[in-house]
Amino acid sequence: MDFSTILGIILAFGLILAAILSGSTLMVFIDAPSMMIVGGGTLGALLVHYPFEEVKRGISIARKTFLHKKIPPTQLIGLLTDIAGKARKEGLLSLQSVAKEVEDPFLVKGLQMAADGHEPKVLEEMMAREIDYIRERHESGAEIFTALGTYAPAMGMVGTLIGLVQMLQSMEDPSSIGPAMAVALLTTLYGSVAANVVFLPMVGKLKTRSQYEILKKELIVEGMNSILAGENPRVMEQKLHAYLQPKDRQSVFNKGK
Repeated sequence: MDFSTILGIILAFGLILAAILSGSTLMVFIDAPSMMIVGGGTLGALLVHYPFEEVKRGISIARKTFLHKKIPPTQLIGLLTDIAGKARKEGLLSLQSVAKEVEDPFLVKGLQMAADGHEPKVLEEMMAREIDYIRERHESGAEIFTALGTYAPAMGMVGTLIGLVQMLQSMEDPSSIGPAMAVALLTTLYGSVAANVVFLPMVGKLKTRSQYEILKKELIVEGMNSILAGENPRVMEQKLHAYLQPKDRQSVFNKGK
């Protein structure tokens, strides 16, 4: 569970709600036609932009902003170091049994390829190609929410124009000016809040998630190269630490000293 995402949404909407209640009632800011224009218009534009299957995939992608199991890179480096030590002592065939105990599918694939005798260059090329595909999938997922963040304010402006047209057509009836003006203003508000509090921040979170996942996979590729080269685990650890900030570099060989 990502508490920063939940806390951010609660904080943003909580302060907006507090500002509303400090000057009026909440009901003043609830307008069904405005919600229909922004919600329905944004969803409709998204369905025009993307195939239905891509839109469905966006729902599962959205869960990653709330549910994320983060494994520290130092823990992954420690695992790779242990695997390297085992491979040096027992040979590459021992990686077959190690693969059965590992949870990361990407690492499992690398271990199985190494145990099957693939050349280091072939293994690196195949894993690097998979990283490129993963990066492309992540980018396409984030683009869905970028589109939502673009369409929501645009639909808000459409609602504003609708409200203004209705208001100008009923200038002779003062009682109808208020509801028309409400549609004009609230659709802009709904679109802006949806884009800047929900959709666009989700894009940023997904990109951060993607960078973290790509870093893990690059560590695995570098680690597999070292394992196949038969490098000393200490040397391999130093090479992998180059991917991390200095404050995050923790050597497993210094523990207990």
